Amino acid sequence: MSDGTPIQANLQKVMNLIASSAAQSGRDPSSIRLIAVSKTFPVGMIREAYDAGVRDFGENRVQEFMEKLPDLKLPGARFHMIGRLQSNKVRQAIAFDWIHTVDSERLAARLQQAAGEVNKSISVLIEVKLSQEESKTGVEASKVPDLARSIAKLDRLELHGLMGIPPYTSDPEGARHFFRRLRELRDSIQNSGFDEARELSMGMSHDFQVAIEEGATMVRIGSAIFGKRSYTEE
Repeated sequence: MSDGTPIQANLQKVMNLIASSAAQSGRDPSSIRLIAVSKTFPVGMIREAYDAGVRDFGENRVQEFMEKLPDLKLPGARFHMIGRLQSNKVRQAIAFDWIHTVDSERLAARLQQAAGEVNKSISVLIEVKLSQEESKTGVEASKVPDLARSIAKLDRLELHGLMGIPPYTSDPEGARHFFRRLRELRDSIQNSGFDEARELSMGMSHDFQVAIEEGATMVRIGSAIFGKRSYTEE
């Protein structure tokens, strides 16, 4: 990647930080997937990141993604649903390649039905609730094994691991023990027979370096790549 544009320069900085954090924890940087979180940003900026080498993009809202999708003819690009998925948006959400926020048997069953209707398999992660903040979504950690077993019975869903969002703290170190707990939970799921549940989607622009040190395999980074968001339309 060159530093010819702000997005390219930002990407280079992020990739350098990913490599540095991986090295500090004895990991291969290529084992960490960068998901550029493109919510609220226009298609032109997504294309610019794609041209700079990004292949994974994250969106929070199904409707926004569906509006962008006709203009996102990007060979090899993968699109990740990383926001809360409402049941009435499930059929549209099948347009994503990955869904990070499966948090109930009911949602999994609806995804199974919708994916079957279009003869598609979809990669999913279980979202785990890492704190008791009311704003946080996800399934309680104690219920993850049961949900994993339920998903394993659904032939259209491929369970690849866990996702979580810790409570925000001004010091990224404050997220470390949440990331560690999620890794330990992922390990226990793998050890109980879910060999393909290798992924850990955790860490954002503010704390992704700590997340990598604690085992993240997917980091979801938006503002550090695309710049500050404007939420005026929301």
